[in-house]
Amino acid sequence: MLNRRNFLTAAVGVAAAGGLAACAKEDDSSSGSSDSGNGGGGKKITLGFAQVGSESGWRTANTKSVKEAAKDAGYTLKFSDAQQKQENQISAIRSYIAQKVNVIAFSPVVVTGWDAVLKEAKKAKIPVILTDRSIETSDDSLYVSFIGSDFIDEGRRAGKMLETVLQKAGHKGPVKIAQLEGTTGAAPALERAKGFKEIMDADHKDDWKIVASQTGDFTRAGGKQVMAAFLQSSPDINVLYAHNDDMALGAIQSIEAAGKKPGKDILIISVDGVKDGFVAMSEGKINGIVECNPLLGPQLMELVKKVNDGETVERRIKTKEGDFLQEQAKDALPTRKY
Repeated sequence: MLNRRNFLTAAVGVAAAGGLAACAKEDDSSSGSSDSGNGGGGKKITLGFAQVGSESGWRTANTKSVKEAAKDAGYTLKFSDAQQKQENQISAIRSYIAQKVNVIAFSPVVVTGWDAVLKEAKKAKIPVILTDRSIETSDDSLYVSFIGSDFIDEGRRAGKMLETVLQKAGHKGPVKIAQLEGTTGAAPALERAKGFKEIMDADHKDDWKIVASQTGDFTRAGGKQVMAAFLQSSPDINVLYAHNDDMALGAIQSIEAAGKKPGKDILIISVDGVKDGFVAMSEGKINGIVECNPLLGPQLMELVKKVNDGETVERRIKTKEGDFLQEQAKDALPTRKY
């Protein structure tokens, strides 16, 4: 049986400034004085945080956690919403370098293309923290630490969860899977797919097959649109693996519009554990969720303080996660705060 384990998960980073591109949303927040927000020299810490966007319930909760934690810590927070565009995040980071913030943190839209701007931050002696998502770089010294989930393991756990769900449903015969991928090139999309495929290749070469796979861009609208197309091209799909709850929730609308029952005619596994996902699971429409907790703010602020004070920090800080099945949803739902 799959059991819940407590955990925190990663989420974001670097802030915004007045010089950002007009299409990027900006928010410059100053918190009240607090001793906890002071570095070794007694000067208040200024954190630049460049968020991916607001594409999902998970991301909204993550942003709220970071803003509240910065306020509680007494930090000055400069916040930028990149609207899922890498160029907006790069503009935000350059703006924070120009403003000489103490620390930069961000959750990368995609894994590649960061070396140039991070070299600029390193030259300016501003430490960078990656949150939620990792990057691919030829120089690991360009950032000081990463806080986040093991997305490959999340994919593996989704695969193992599907085994349990199929058994509980009494499913016999071929398993025809539709996969709703996250944003193309984003770490969670790449790695959740990789981990799931590892389980398929190791244990289910003969009976599981991904018959359709396409990005829904981590959005509810994307999940709805792509799932509708899947049902047209592959009407015999009997399993959906969604890389996040919002895409699964959008897909449920298309499944119901096609006259099928989500959670029965099409078994659904997703990742995140946002409140709406738990509601759908309590209604029997989602069969299982791999949790990815967005409330990273307090943990990020502790790391910002250490980095600003010149303390040695862990290179990678992995968060713990839990898994949920339909029968757990009713009891778990009241505890969901995101």
